[in-house]
Amino acid sequence: MNLHSLLAARAEAGRPVRVGLIGAGKFGAMFLSQARRTAGIHVVAIADLDVERARHACRVTGWDEAAYAATSFDGAVASGATYLLEDAAALIAAGEIDLVIEATGDPRVGIRHALATISAGRHIVMVNVEADVVAGPLLARKAAEAGVVYSLAYGDQPALICEQVDWARTCGFEVVSAGKGTAWHPSFHASTPETVWDHFYITAEQAEAGGLNPKMFNSFHDGSKSGIEMTAVCNATGLTPQAGGLGFPTASCYELASICKPAAAGGRLSHTGTTEVVSSLDAEMNEIEHHIRMGTFVVVAAGHDYVVECNRQYGFLPDESYEHFALYRPTHMIGHELGVTVASVALRGEPTGAPTAFRSDVVACAKRDLKAGEVLDGEGGYLVWGKQVAASTSLALGGLPLGLASDGPLTRDIKAGELLTWADVTLDESDPALGVRREMEAAFAQPNA
Repeated sequence: MNLHSLLAARAEAGRPVRVGLIGAGKFGAMFLSQARRTAGIHVVAIADLDVERARHACRVTGWDEAAYAATSFDGAVASGATYLLEDAAALIAAGEIDLVIEATGDPRVGIRHALATISAGRHIVMVNVEADVVAGPLLARKAAEAGVVYSLAYGDQPALICEQVDWARTCGFEVVSAGKGTAWHPSFHASTPETVWDHFYITAEQAEAGGLNPKMFNSFHDGSKSGIEMTAVCNATGLTPQAGGLGFPTASCYELASICKPAAAGGRLSHTGTTEVVSSLDAEMNEIEHHIRMGTFVVVAAGHDYVVECNRQYGFLPDESYEHFALYRPTHMIGHELGVTVASVALRGEPTGAPTAFRSDVVACAKRDLKAGEVLDGEGGYLVWGKQVAASTSLALGGLPLGLASDGPLTRDIKAGELLTWADVTLDESDPALGVRREMEAAFAQPNA
C-alpha cells in the first residue's frame, strides 16, 4: 500500500527510481509496457545480447522511438530516455542505476549478473527464478551483507504466494499449504519440446506466430517450473516440500481447503506447512470448472472454535469441517506487475519475497531411460524434468540441480524416473555457477544455517 504515492513523490522531486533491465524477452517486455506509464520509474538502460530485440520490445509495448534513443547512460539520465546496449556488465556498473532487474531466464548467466550487481552495490530483482533455486539463499545472504536488497519478482507466482503467506501469518493464521494452479496430467512428465503444444492451451501455430519458445513452455508443461517455483516459495517462507514431491491433485477454487490439507485431516498432503500445485485437468485431461490454472492460493487453519463458527457464518472457502479455509487469487499478470517490486525494493528497502534458507531444491529426474554418453539438455528439454525435494534429501543424495543439468554427458545408464546425481554427469569444473552452487551447499549444509 502507498507505493504509488511514494513513486509519485519521487517523480515530483525529479528523482525517479533508476532501473536497468537485463533481458528483453517476454517478461521484460511486459514490464516495459507498464514502466513507461508509471510516474517515478525511469528505465535508464536495457541490456540484451540482441539489441534489436530490445528495440522491438520497446516498439511493440508502445514506446515512442525517441524514448529509447539515448546513446549513453548520462544521456539517458539527462533526457529521461532509455539507452539500449549489449553489455550487461556495463549496465550493472553504471553509477546512474539504482536497481537491476535480471530477466534472462538462464541460471548460469543470472548467477553471474546477480553477483556483479551485489558487488556494485545495486539492488537486484531476480525474475530469473531458475537462478534463484540454484543459489538464491547464498545470493540473498551476500546481498544483505553488502547492504542491498535481493528480491523475487512480483507478478510471478512465487512472489505472489509469498505475499499470501505473509498475509495469513500477519492475520495470525497457521499456514497449512500454499501454492498455485497449472494444467497438468501425469503423462506430462515425459513431455518434450516437440509434444508440448499437443495439450497446451494454445496451438503450435499460435505459439510459432507469437514467437514462443517451446523449450521454455515445456518446462511449465512437464512439471519442472512448478517444482522451481514451489522451491522458491519454500526457501523464502519456511514452508517445506512434501516427502514425495508435488502431487498435482485436481482441484477447483472451492476444493482447495479440502484437498490441500494433510492426509491425516482428510486431505492429500503429507504435512502441514507445505507447498502444492493443483491441476485444472481431470484424469481424462478435461478442464474442470472453477479452476485456478493461472492463480495462486493459501490454505489456513481456523485454529479456534470461534473462527470455525465465523467460517460457517461467512463461508471463507471452507473445507467440509470448517477447520480449514482458503484464499486464492485467480490469475497473475507476470511482468505487468513488476513495478510493485521495483517500488518496494527501491523506496522501502523491502523485497517481495527472498530466500532466507536452503529448505528445498529441484533435482533433475530422467524423463525416459537414458544412456551413458547422452548430453543433458536442461530445463524443458528432452531428457530430464525437475522434481522438488527437501534440501536435506538433495544434499544426502548429491542431487544434480536442474539448473545445472545441461551440456554435460552422462557417465552411466539411468532409468526413467530416477533422480540424477553429481556423479552421473561430467560437468565443466571451471564453470563459475558450479562453484557458487557448491559454496551455497557448504554454507547451508547444516540445519538453520
